[in-house]
Amino acid sequence: MAAHTSVSPQEAGDRPAVRELIDAYAHCADRRDAKGQMSLFTEDTRLLVFMDATAAEPTQELHGRESLAPVFDNLNSYRTTRHFNGQSTVSLDGDRATGESYCLAHHVSVGDDGQRTLMVASIRCLDEFTKQDGEWLFAERRLMVDWTETRPSAP
Repeated sequence: MAAHTSVSPQEAGDRPAVRELIDAYAHCADRRDAKGQMSLFTEDTRLLVFMDATAAEPTQELHGRESLAPVFDNLNSYRTTRHFNGQSTVSLDGDRATGESYCLAHHVSVGDDGQRTLMVASIRCLDEFTKQDGEWLFAERRLMVDWTETRPSAP
């Protein structure tokens, strides 16, 4: 990672805007705001999900903003979720950027027997961003699941 001794006024505004985009994704997921989550992507976006981050091919590959609806709607199968975003790196190049961000995603389920379980997923997102009409959006998101853990959860 390169050290920054000074940044342009444009970069000073773009860096937090990209981070806000990353955080908005998690916020929308936890609020079950699929439309809001979809609006964070370009019309011609690509979302690639790797349930095994070491796999050569994605588990799921979606093209276009509208194709994201069922994926985001799937979060409704959980009682609640909480996404904690960690470190992120961003490389800016005008109206394009790339980045990597880390997230611990917590998913609480309740079975037919009333038993609660907690599934925690350690996720790295490899992103390509683009700025359209002054707004940063995801052009491509590679969601890499490094590991998961499922355990009983108290009410």
